Formats: sequence, C-alpha cells, structure tokens
Amino acid sequence: MPPGPLIEQWKQTQLELRQRLIIAPLKELPRFVAGADVAFSPDKKRVLAAAVVYDRLEQRIVEVVGATRPVEAPYIPGFLSFREGPAVLEAVAKLKTPWSAICFDAHGYAHPRRCGLASHLSITLDVVGVGVAKSRLIGTHDEPAQEAGAASPLTDDGESIGLVLRTRPNVRPIFISIGHRIDLESARQLALACCTRYRIPEPTRQADIEVARMKARIT
Repeated sequence: MPPGPLIEQWKQTQLELRQRLIIAPLKELPRFVAGADVAFSPDKKRVLAAAVVYDRLEQRIVEVVGATRPVEAPYIPGFLSFREGPAVLEAVAKLKTPWSAICFDAHGYAHPRRCGLASHLSITLDVVGVGVAKSRLIGTHDEPAQEAGAASPLTDDGESIGLVLRTRPNVRPIFISIGHRIDLESARQLALACCTRYRIPEPTRQADIEVARMKARIT
C-alpha cells in the first residue's frame, strides 16, 4: 500500500484505539511488572523485541524472553507501533510469569493522536500499561526540580499529556505517559517504585539490556 493511504489507515486505527483508552488510578502498585523494548538487526531487516518480568519487592528480574520478526512496515514517525508492535506482542505472549502491569520504552498518551506504542499495545492487550520514554516526542514542559521524584507537567495545546519525571537526584528526567487502565499519578508512582540506582525503571532498563544482547548475538 502506498505511504499516503497507509498513513490514513494507521491514523484511523490509532483514533479508534484512543476511544477505548481507560484512565483510572491503580488500587495498589503491582508486585510483578513486565517491561518491553525493541531494537533492530544490523541489516535493519529484523525487529528484535525483549520482554521481562520484574519482581518489584525483591528487586530482581524473574523472566526474560525475546522474539524476532521481519520488518514489515516502513519507518514513519508517530507510527512506530505498526513497525515494532507485532514483535513486542509476540515477545510478551511468551511470558509465563503472571504480571499485572507493563512498561514500554515508548510514549503512550503523549503522542499527536494520544495513542503511541505504549497505549496502542496496552489497549490491544487490555492491560495496565505505562509509557516510559527517554526523550520527548511532543509537548512543552518546565524543568522539574533536581530531587528524585520531582515532576513537571508535559502539555500539548493546553492539555496535560504526561509527566517529566526525575527519578534520581541531578540526572536527566524521563517522560511518563498513560498507556491504558492507569492515571498519571499511579504511573508516576509505579515508575519510581521500579527504579533502583538507575535513571530508567528496571522493567524497561532490563528489556533494553536484553535486546542489546540479542543484537550482539547476530552481529
């Protein structure tokens, strides 16, 4: 399908998924939190996805899985879920340890159509999901204070779409947004609860480490 019609089809999918997004506070923070991340093979022909389960109370990873799929969609900013999502869903489906929420190294509601990869996949799975991104996609914000836990609103056209959250003192903040079945305050609490001595919450940090290993094994 040519890029123009494909983009319009993808936009419609995102808008339809957005209508199903649920924003609600968590009753309690889950103990077992999944994480997912993606990389590409050196020849850019394969998508490598890793999914992990993190035990928040024992602060350890209890399961790691991976999936590899051929790249089937072009790279178009704002539509990464169509390029990366199938591999992530395949990896997540391999997890055998029960989990209650999932963090994606991606944006959720903080997206032009309020449906980035974290929302797209969380809604598809109908699970609690959070976008945990290292950099901004859209929106404006003030710099949060330097102490751990400080946050400032990420806004777009007057709407709050996420939080800019400092997880460790005097380190660069991360960008938190709703994926599905959570609200921003619960997402903030979950991200902080999954951080140890690193800037990035452990579920996505460990998934990133695993996809790097997967990539290294095929170079």
